Amino acid sequence: MSKDKKRLAPVSRFKEFENSAAWEQRRLGEVADVRDGTHDSPKYINEGYPLLTSKNVGDGYINYDDVKYVSENDYVQINKRSKVDVNDILMGMIGTIGNLALIREEPDFAIKNVALIKHTSNFDYQFLFQELQTSAISKELLSGMDGGTQKFVSLKKIRNLSVMLPSENEQKKIGSYLMRFDSLIALHQRKP
Repeated sequence: MSKDKKRLAPVSRFKEFENSAAWEQRRLGEVADVRDGTHDSPKYINEGYPLLTSKNVGDGYINYDDVKYVSENDYVQINKRSKVDVNDILMGMIGTIGNLALIREEPDFAIKNVALIKHTSNFDYQFLFQELQTSAISKELLSGMDGGTQKFVSLKKIRNLSVMLPSENEQKKIGSYLMRFDSLIALHQRKP
């Protein structure tokens, strides 16, 4: 086993996984295709395709507050590099570092200066989305940030984030459980 990989047994587990193998520590870039949106500044137009930045990513969702629009041609060009799909995860890289959004429905936007964590068969997207919200990940992201007035985190740093991965079945169980819990909290927050 390489020196980058460690195995750790969690303190608490679902009963059916108590005797399962320890979790494996990996680099995010080893289990996911991590890229970013355009760095170019396309010409903005009054109507067209939304171009999302870090300020449009947070609390698990996309918001379209103060969004800029680009032409269909720019949209197509940007998406050649960084097409966002359902179950992908977006992470703020500039200003609002580490804010996340899980893509739950077919997107109609392009991204700029936002990390794109593509869903692959190497992880359960719900589990990874939850893990990327932990204090350990936040601490790792915020340590030694780059930039002067406007802080940013590099794509290399995001690719090197340490993630802990249990078996696929345990990931699915944890991810599903925590997503249901999040939905319940959101439902109670909406009540008058």
